Amino acid sequence: MFFADMASLTAGSSPACAAEDNPRYLESEVQMKYGDGPDGNPRSRGLLVRRFTGDSTPYSFPTPRPVRLVKEWPEEIPFTKKDFFRADEGDDENFYTLPRLVYHIDEPAVAALTQYYRSNIPAGSTILDICSSWVSHYPLEFKEKMKRISGTGMNSLELMANDQFSDYEARNLNVNPTLPYDENTFDVVTCVVSIDYLIHPIEVLKEVRRVLKPGGKAIISQSNRCFPSKAIAMWLDMNDRQHLELINGYAKYAGFDITASKAFDITASVPGEPYNDPMFIVEITK
Repeated sequence: MFFADMASLTAGSSPACAAEDNPRYLESEVQMKYGDGPDGNPRSRGLLVRRFTGDSTPYSFPTPRPVRLVKEWPEEIPFTKKDFFRADEGDDENFYTLPRLVYHIDEPAVAALTQYYRSNIPAGSTILDICSSWVSHYPLEFKEKMKRISGTGMNSLELMANDQFSDYEARNLNVNPTLPYDENTFDVVTCVVSIDYLIHPIEVLKEVRRVLKPGGKAIISQSNRCFPSKAIAMWLDMNDRQHLELINGYAKYAGFDITASKAFDITASVPGEPYNDPMFIVEITK
């Protein structure tokens, strides 16, 4: 399977336009072909894709609400092998073989993250999005305003569909927890609702620290949505507050100074809706 016309994903977008002028959605059709081998039976189909821009929504975005990180972590890493057990220990690359051009959090959560990025990542930054996919939730104008946007993720076809990347490389961080970049390369590293799937999170965050420039920061976002069969055991036994503390613990053992860590609840307000997906941020600085 492959994407026949990736340019269609950006049709109608104006990345440099002001946020208030951005459409709420970008829609396009992606052509995919199946069975394109010598023994295959080639057939094509179109898939309608809708992308959330995070703008022109009816939601409101309160000032990020600080969450105090109070857990005192021991000097020695306290985690055991069973903490990282997953119900489905099968090959992750098989699980993610087919591209999923869908969202794993709802539109208000996506929009809240987009607005947070707009307010907290300066123009001209070099950015790396790890555990990425066909969308990174960056504002539309980032493609033009940022110096570089790189991505790594499980599925090369999804990465190909991400029109905001300057470059990308598929990487299974559960098999090879290294990042294919030089030291001191990026101003910002982002990771969206994915750290719960990592079985080597400390090693991955050590790599994040290595590729960050001095003073650079990682923005790790988390909701309460996941594939339960692929999330690690201790994550499933924790609540939202404990997840933030756990991420901060990972950061400590990866060499970050967690006295400078910040955590926020950035959940959007939705008129007339009693519930929408929460969104939380942990920021760690090199």
